Amino acid sequence: MANKRMFTMSIVDSDAFLDMPLSTQCLYFHLNMRADDDGFIGNPKRIQRLIGASDDDLKLLVAKRFVLAFDDGVIVIKHWRMHNTIRKDRYTSTAYQDELSMLLIKDNNSYSLTDGNHLATDWQPNVIPDGTTGLGLDIGLDIDLDIEEEKNIDTNVSCQQIVDLYHNICISYPKVRSLSEKRKKAIKARLKVYSLDDIKEVFEKAEASSFMKGSNERSWSATFDWIISDTNIAKILDGNYDNKQQQKKQSENKFNNFQQRNYSSEQMKAMERALLNR
Repeated sequence: MANKRMFTMSIVDSDAFLDMPLSTQCLYFHLNMRADDDGFIGNPKRIQRLIGASDDDLKLLVAKRFVLAFDDGVIVIKHWRMHNTIRKDRYTSTAYQDELSMLLIKDNNSYSLTDGNHLATDWQPNVIPDGTTGLGLDIGLDIDLDIEEEKNIDTNVSCQQIVDLYHNICISYPKVRSLSEKRKKAIKARLKVYSLDDIKEVFEKAEASSFMKGSNERSWSATFDWIISDTNIAKILDGNYDNKQQQKKQSENKFNNFQQRNYSSEQMKAMERALLNR
């Protein structure tokens, strides 16, 4: 297996990639570095634990289709053949031949499980001739990246419905005056990962948060675009901006917080005599 891996900027510099949390991006790079020469990883959970990434990081990569997952737990880097060119004398075929046979290849050299051209039985890796560097190779753009993200979005939920939900709940925040293409793209990306109930909870938490409404050192207030971003929506759901509950100060000494006993007059006299040694 080759010891060097490459990345194409058209993928890692895309909005879809950069919109993910840094921990998810980090996991993607580590998975790429440990993939075999066909882009397969048989132990993604181990790599995830090794770098301290969460289950959600791996799920997000699958949901956004930066990696394709198989039923047996094996994954493959979707854009592997766009990232890498490998010299023939350094190429080692994957051990996951059954999974490889399930893949289709698109015109832009990305893997697919749903559409594309079947891999030929004598299919060869994306190799470069021996003795060349591969510099200047035209790897193309992953033009289907955003299209594929939209395939699994709940079609019953529109971008306008999300904006209307925001207006109904987040009454303390600035209104969304225009539904731009950038905002539509952000909403569709969130709907790929979060349910409508999740987004409703985000808006409810935002409306209840004093910090997000300006009670902070900078008098900063959140906006719809800030709330709906991938990194911030996760933080809001985690409760990072919830109001801190004020603890009650006890006016009495805690050591005096015991139940008072009721003594009879005879018992009181007996204790008095004992104290006076009578």
